[in-house]
Amino acid sequence: MSEAVQREAMEYDVVIVGAGPSGLAAAIRLKQLSADLTVAVVEKGAEVGAHILSGAVIDPKGISELFPNWKELGAPLETPVTQDKFVVLGQQGSLDLPVWAMPPFMNNHGNYIASLGNVCRWLGQQAEGLGVEIYPGMAASAPVFEDDRLVGVVVGEFGIGKDGQPGPNYEPGMELRGKYVFIGEGVRGSLAKVLKAKYGLCRDASPEKYGIGIKELWQVPDEVFQPGLAIHTLGWPLDDKTGGGSFMYHFGDNYVATGFVVHLNYKNPWLSPFDEFQRWKHHPEVAKYLEGGKRIAYGARAISEGGIQSVPQLYFPGGVLLGDSAGFVNVPRIKGSHNAIKSGIMAAEAAAAAIAAGRAGDDLVEYKQAFDASWVKKELNIVRNAKPMLSKFGTALGTAFSGFDMWSTHLLGGFSIFGTMKHTKGDAESTGKASDYKPIVYPKPDGVLSFDKLSSVFLSSTNHDENQPAHLKLRDPSIPIDVNLPKFGEPARLYCPAGVYEVLYDDAGQNPKFQINFQNCVHCKTCDIKDPSQNIDWTTPQGGDGPNYPNM
Repeated sequence: MSEAVQREAMEYDVVIVGAGPSGLAAAIRLKQLSADLTVAVVEKGAEVGAHILSGAVIDPKGISELFPNWKELGAPLETPVTQDKFVVLGQQGSLDLPVWAMPPFMNNHGNYIASLGNVCRWLGQQAEGLGVEIYPGMAASAPVFEDDRLVGVVVGEFGIGKDGQPGPNYEPGMELRGKYVFIGEGVRGSLAKVLKAKYGLCRDASPEKYGIGIKELWQVPDEVFQPGLAIHTLGWPLDDKTGGGSFMYHFGDNYVATGFVVHLNYKNPWLSPFDEFQRWKHHPEVAKYLEGGKRIAYGARAISEGGIQSVPQLYFPGGVLLGDSAGFVNVPRIKGSHNAIKSGIMAAEAAAAAIAAGRAGDDLVEYKQAFDASWVKKELNIVRNAKPMLSKFGTALGTAFSGFDMWSTHLLGGFSIFGTMKHTKGDAESTGKASDYKPIVYPKPDGVLSFDKLSSVFLSSTNHDENQPAHLKLRDPSIPIDVNLPKFGEPARLYCPAGVYEVLYDDAGQNPKFQINFQNCVHCKTCDIKDPSQNIDWTTPQGGDGPNYPNM
């Protein structure tokens, strides 16, 4: 329908999709280079930071490149890390790993615990102060092409009814056009997915790999609060063949950020990452830090885990991929915001020089050249085999092998005796048949440490206008019941951390029906990644809809 609608257009030098760390850094750097450049940032969240979720221990090197005086400017990097702990959990106990035995870049000395959402809110203020136009509540719903070039995006389309047709309050939105368009949507963005397919950006890369990260923010009493403590765990409740881990970060106003990550190449279709997280909090080594506390926020998001092997071609006619849209997360460090910020800086510098030279709409190959010479590529290169080793050898051996490889690669200046290990298949392909695994019976939540999905979604402040088409699209509506249910037990009802997907039966327990409760969606995009039939497409809902994360 979008092709037939007549829309007004606004012209900019650069249009940026996504007010995350990469997009805002790019906008800021563009205006730092030339105040005359016109820059627009569109953000699907109701406000800047509304959809941002991360751990987060933040390496400040990216922010320091943008603002060497960030402390004086009041950047909300709240709490310096004062103590690192790495713990292996077993069902009956735990074992602390020696921090000194880990590669030096794994040490969090000099890093800060903070809310990445609040950091983005601060970056947004800095951007607006420089003259950047930021449009929150404006979902970029479609790309605009001319002569095979990306020239802009459609934003601000409202009032589509459930039937997919314009309703009485329909607003067609407008086209934001730029000499260059930066895509910084985050993980598995809907525009990036289209662009990667259209331009074949992933043809020379390994399959993309992901995890799901589920986070709760707790406020705890003084007796258990240890500001600056950063704890990471491996092991229980996940088995050795299921990759993942957890974090607990103490910061700010007696906050403990708790999070649980499950690598989405897990095989058992009966596994529920949400319920594994709830079970994990009952381990004595975890529960002691939450005693007497209150859960105040909840959210979930996919995490890019492919590493440098899965980084696609970064440029295409008229635009580039930034941050998590390109897959710049350092998986062993559980960090990506510093790399995202640097990617925005590099893209901005390439675009500013091109525009000054009279160019527009071409390939910003200079961005790729800058990436190749950057500390981002160097950092990702050192850890490149960690994820493949975990996938191939399991948690115990994989951690040992990857530790040795990271140490030796670090000492040998980037050379690994293992070479560069590849990812062999996507996460959806890893899902096993339901008949090959026993269903997992999870304990009921106690309402003190563990909770159900719906009460959790409530804490995410998620809201979607019900009078719009579901933004979760089934390519073939028959597949969930006819294929996924008998073959895989329909794992969407389990991998989704928000209760979006259900299989309903009649009173006789017959006639299963697949139901999508899209109003619950917290925009984690796990379904788009993990559905074993690759039948679900996550698309942007109406602008401003979705979660509204505070301090996440």
